[in-house]
Amino acid sequence: MCLILFTWQTHPRYPLVVAANRDEFHRRPAAGATWWDDAPGILAGRDLQAGGTWMGVNRNGRFAAITNYREPLAPEPPLHYSRGHLVRDYLISQDPAEEHAWRLQARGGAYQGFSLLLGDGRKLVCVSNRTEEPVLIAPGSHVLSNHLLDTDWPKAHHGRLRLEELLQGEDPDAESLLDMLADRSLVPGEEPKVFELRLAPEHLTRMAFIVSPEYGTRSSTVLLADRTGGIEYVERQFDAQGNATGTARFAFQTG
Repeated sequence: MCLILFTWQTHPRYPLVVAANRDEFHRRPAAGATWWDDAPGILAGRDLQAGGTWMGVNRNGRFAAITNYREPLAPEPPLHYSRGHLVRDYLISQDPAEEHAWRLQARGGAYQGFSLLLGDGRKLVCVSNRTEEPVLIAPGSHVLSNHLLDTDWPKAHHGRLRLEELLQGEDPDAESLLDMLADRSLVPGEEPKVFELRLAPEHLTRMAFIVSPEYGTRSSTVLLADRTGGIEYVERQFDAQGNATGTARFAFQTG
């Protein structure tokens, strides 16, 4: 997941609004959002290569989403554990978000660089193994891309403003948020001829929605959590040409 736009405790109806794009190499296999058979309380997409996920919720309204921390010049360390398992592990746990974040901070060195959002309905926390301690997120609009919370990269800044504009009007709807995520106005230039195996080219990462034969926006996901415990979760998938290939919609009441 390379762009997560969200608001926390600012909207009168929806304390949590999330709109996120997952960018990944097209060759990496993944399954779309669904209820997991081996963990029935989890609603999420799935990375079929390593078994984790990039964003999800559970029946109790717990939410988690992760982005990689981009370090183009750093050597690739051995992969001890998949970062996508951090989302899964939190969603199947029962401990409070802040407590979970502190425990994870202590063992974050076992993973490649990440920033992880954890929400339990009462608190929203961001934890990264590139900082010394978790951040308790204050009410407001925020953004997480492939760096630290609220790093003001161009696509992050642009997306955050767009989200704030949408939430100033009537209640947000999933389609409007998906349209926002499909914004292709930040055009970086011609596509490169050669891709590094583990990192997308720098100029592609400047786009909010990436279209490229090898690497691009694979899915857009919207989460609307209302104050009565209702959850709306919508995921739209895309092919390498940037065409939508399907939309999955879920609505449920937390309990």
